[in-house]
Amino acid sequence: MRRKRPGKALAAVALAAALLSVSCAAERTPRAERTLQIKGSDTMVNLGQAWAEAFNKLHPDVNLAVTGGGSGTGIAALLSGTCDIAESSRAVAEKEIAQAKAAGFVFNEELVALDGIVVVVHPSNPVGTLTMEALREVFLGNVRSWKQVGGPDGPVVLLSREVNSGTHIFFKEHVLRRGKSKGPEEFSPGALMMPSSYAIAEEVARNENAVGYYGLGYISPRQKVVAVAAGEKEPFITPDLETIRSGRYPISRPLFLYTNGKPQGAVKAFIDFAHSVEGQEIVRRTDFVPIK
Repeated sequence: MRRKRPGKALAAVALAAALLSVSCAAERTPRAERTLQIKGSDTMVNLGQAWAEAFNKLHPDVNLAVTGGGSGTGIAALLSGTCDIAESSRAVAEKEIAQAKAAGFVFNEELVALDGIVVVVHPSNPVGTLTMEALREVFLGNVRSWKQVGGPDGPVVLLSREVNSGTHIFFKEHVLRRGKSKGPEEFSPGALMMPSSYAIAEEVARNENAVGYYGLGYISPRQKVVAVAAGEKEPFITPDLETIRSGRYPISRPLFLYTNGKPQGAVKAFIDFAHSVEGQEIVRRTDFVPIK
């Protein structure tokens, strides 16, 4: 009877142990099953990224890519099938619903937060209050000097988001068109169309004649927030969590997540997380208003 050589036996044991070690390591190391593409509103991009970071800790098998570009860009990406979730600071438009219907596509809308559009000027500007009507005249281009609204004798430099932005559309419909979705009113031809809310914040911080608008989450000490009154005899309201939730602040809006049909799998898990206690706490921490 021949005995196995000790060297070969030990090598076999070592190989088995190594294979077992690799197998266990593979089980301990989560592998991403898929990547969720989330695209859209620049107002919501920081919120979406904060959700994604927290969600990934609970679901390490799912990778998430969150990018901005504007609400319209996100909805277009959803229609074309190049993203899984569209972040939008406005409701889908009639033409988008028609496009979806033609493609056999059904929008699923999820309200996830509330926001207030903040009007900001340079900290040195003494103008701290404007009525909705005065704000309308400013962005239509009918107010050319700050002196016309109680400020210094300097030119008004108008800053707006670009036309594909949900913030741009909401401000135009709610302020310029007095709440109507359709109308002839447009931003002054002299308004500078900025690529992002961050770009508006930076320009206002360095230009003492500038005025712009963006979501509540972009407020910083480098800009001065203007209180807004709904009418001549109405109180001036500063945007914050309470005035937006109560509806007292005149320029408030809902924030949505859109999917193609009822969400399933990882998409549903992400939306459920956005609605959860932790998800709504992230809404509050990023300076938006929780719905729960």
